[in-house]
Amino acid sequence: MQIFAYVTLVTNADYVLGATALARSLLATGTTADLVVMHTGGVDDSHLESLKALGAKLHRADLLPTSDAFNARHQRAKIHAENPFTKGRKPDFHTPLDNFAKLRLWQLEQYDRVVFIDADAIVVRNIDRLFFYPEFSAAPNVYETLADFHRLNSGVFVATPSRETFDAMLARLDAPDAHWPRTDQTFLQSYFPDWHGLPVFFNMLQYVWFTMPELWDWKSVHVVHYQYEKPWERDHPKAAQLQPLIDLWRSCLDGAMPDVDSLENPSVAR
Repeated sequence: MQIFAYVTLVTNADYVLGATALARSLLATGTTADLVVMHTGGVDDSHLESLKALGAKLHRADLLPTSDAFNARHQRAKIHAENPFTKGRKPDFHTPLDNFAKLRLWQLEQYDRVVFIDADAIVVRNIDRLFFYPEFSAAPNVYETLADFHRLNSGVFVATPSRETFDAMLARLDAPDAHWPRTDQTFLQSYFPDWHGLPVFFNMLQYVWFTMPELWDWKSVHVVHYQYEKPWERDHPKAAQLQPLIDLWRSCLDGAMPDVDSLENPSVAR
């Protein structure tokens, strides 16, 4: 019998809040897979009690033992200055270097297959079928134009834990002068150049709501990913445009998942 798990990563108290909404949304889908919350030293143990109460298995995931030179190249100020986010705003609590800690999921060899989901996402219908997709499966990074289909988004992906894979990743990650402008996302696409494309509906980026409303169909959407601004931020710059999705996230946080099939698509609302 194969053993499966959904895995997420929290690096501070903000992402604990996000992971709580994610956990409640997963429970609402009726999944029987484990939920593993990897957490770094940036999270106080007391902040994790709410996740533990939901049945999540807590797993300490320290930041990777990368070199000082690597860390300097991937500091927030430097990486954002060299590769600015021109389409949206990353919140102040976002720390690019922390993103690489998600690679530690390949150390979870007690599981045959895992599905990683960023803590700023919610699952609105059962996605257990993803455990039977190959490594490495991910949805495209589509949120503005169809030209984005050639890039993956690492907010949702399917992986097979393996210490051997993890060690090989670490060696390539911190090679001399290695630079990953979009951190783990750039690295994973480089490491898995023949990645298997999931339907975009398994990682629907929130900006699609107003950039390509015709692509959004609630009867197909499985995962909503709140890239850039987060739904728990007060009065963020895109709040008015994204209010229906913010309301959905808050419902998940409260444990009151609505019937998404009955929700109005943005193309109709306009």
